[in-house]
Amino acid sequence: MLVLLSAGIAPGLALLCYFYLRDQFEPEPILVVAKAFLYGALVTLPVMFLQFILEREHLFSGSIWHAFLHSALPEELCKWLCLAAIVFFNREFDEPFDGIVYGVSVSLGFATLENILSLFSGGVDLAFGRALLPVSSHAIFGVMMGFYMGKSRFSPRKKCWFLFSFMVPVILHGFYDWIMLTQQKWLYFMVPFMLGLWWLGLKKAKQAHSLSAKHFAQEAAGTQQL
Repeated sequence: MLVLLSAGIAPGLALLCYFYLRDQFEPEPILVVAKAFLYGALVTLPVMFLQFILEREHLFSGSIWHAFLHSALPEELCKWLCLAAIVFFNREFDEPFDGIVYGVSVSLGFATLENILSLFSGGVDLAFGRALLPVSSHAIFGVMMGFYMGKSRFSPRKKCWFLFSFMVPVILHGFYDWIMLTQQKWLYFMVPFMLGLWWLGLKKAKQAHSLSAKHFAQEAAGTQQL
């Protein structure tokens, strides 16, 4: 049991630490990050129950409907609601890069509990593959969600970026599941998809870092003028 728990938790914590340490300006309080991680984990079971009901009722029988409406939509919606609550009520959210820290925290909380349950069901042999694909992809979905949520918080075009913070992860997640569901040789499609996903996620993290630098520079200039 200890081996399964360790294998289930380790990938999520490693990825969370990676993105947390990229916050070079005002690192978020570890307790608040841990709460975000816990919130993401807590919504996993309700989402899985909803997906079980949808499966039993055969509401989304086609592959594309199953990928986007059965899997991607409920998972990303619940994570997005958790992140939105953090954004609106957390005073520590004071720079654009914070969106990525909290987005990744929520997303990896979800992915970690999902990973633990999958390993208990399928065995530790699945650990490596799940770390590379489901857990890793959830991290990048969280990056995208947090990037646009951060832009929404600190940009005049709040509604536009707020919508993007929900739609972009749903679309990316839906394509991920569609590849897994429809392609017999899915690995040939998944490898370039995951490479592109990580390239995009790291690019957004770099952009968020630049936005945070600009944000603090503007605040410093305003303080000096006062």
